[in-house]
Amino acid sequence: MKVDLFDFHLPEELIAQTPLEERTSSRLMVLDKENGKLEHTIFKNIVEYIRPGDCLVLNDTRVLPARLFGEKKETGAKIEVLLLKQLDGDRWETLVKPAKRVKEGTIISFGNGLLTAECVGESEHGGRTLEFSYEGIFYEVLEQLGEMPLPPYIKEQLEDRERYQTVFAKERGSAAAPTAGLHFTEELLEEIRSRGVHIAFITLHVGLGTFRPVSVDDILEHDMHAEFYQMSEGTARLLNTVKKQGGRIISVGTTSTRTLETIASKHNGEFVAESGWTDIFIYPGYTFQGINGMITNFHLPKSTLIMLVSALAGRENVIHAYETAVTEKYRFFSFGDAMLIV
Repeated sequence: MKVDLFDFHLPEELIAQTPLEERTSSRLMVLDKENGKLEHTIFKNIVEYIRPGDCLVLNDTRVLPARLFGEKKETGAKIEVLLLKQLDGDRWETLVKPAKRVKEGTIISFGNGLLTAECVGESEHGGRTLEFSYEGIFYEVLEQLGEMPLPPYIKEQLEDRERYQTVFAKERGSAAAPTAGLHFTEELLEEIRSRGVHIAFITLHVGLGTFRPVSVDDILEHDMHAEFYQMSEGTARLLNTVKKQGGRIISVGTTSTRTLETIASKHNGEFVAESGWTDIFIYPGYTFQGINGMITNFHLPKSTLIMLVSALAGRENVIHAYETAVTEKYRFFSFGDAMLIV
């Protein structure tokens, strides 16, 4: 299957650079996955499309302020570090720029020595394993020195970094936000619960591979990045009950979708409490076993995310919806508008 099948024209001015003042005031496109019919509304009206007995599944990962700016101890050369994954203890898998300045044994200092890191391993594409040294608690130091790792297509500075966190963010570890969840407020979640809709939480720590373009012509040759996921006993039990009682499971975001499908596909459509690493790649032809619907933002052309959405709703339906979104001037990507597929 050719990657070009998932291309569409996106004017640059439709890429949202800043979040809206009100989370729930973003626009919402509703796509009927059976017939391709579209409706246009605003996000806070999502309550009209969810039924009592349904379950929304939210990703409660919390984004780390994972971008650090330091300098090489020997020369004072400026170094940028992006934390990707904690390996063990104080060793992290990172991306470093400029990578050629950082070899094994290089020491980088951040915040006038408040935090230091030694390079203990090198890999391709700027990957470096760093071992950090500091006084106190690492995450507190990181909150003090780090910046939010906004996606490369966002050029504006973020004034309030909590706007790149969901209101239910809890489990620290993401290099990027699960952006479909950014549209919810506590008040909207309470209204959804009051209508008899269940709310469940899973965790998937989003890696930077989310933004990696597909660089092959045939999607079958694309290697997916692995991301850590976790489902609790309570969530597994709730989801199995909802399923048995005929409720719909609606995932919030592609990250929740990948977690639910990873678990359900391993256990014949059942949910179990477990944690692990997933590199599941969902594209048209995939048979869903975990979800019935999805809330998602509008994604990059030719990305694995638009392929996942196309697997659920049909490629022709999705490309038509995206072309309509461009015509109607919907806002795209992380701080953009949303789509509900049911």
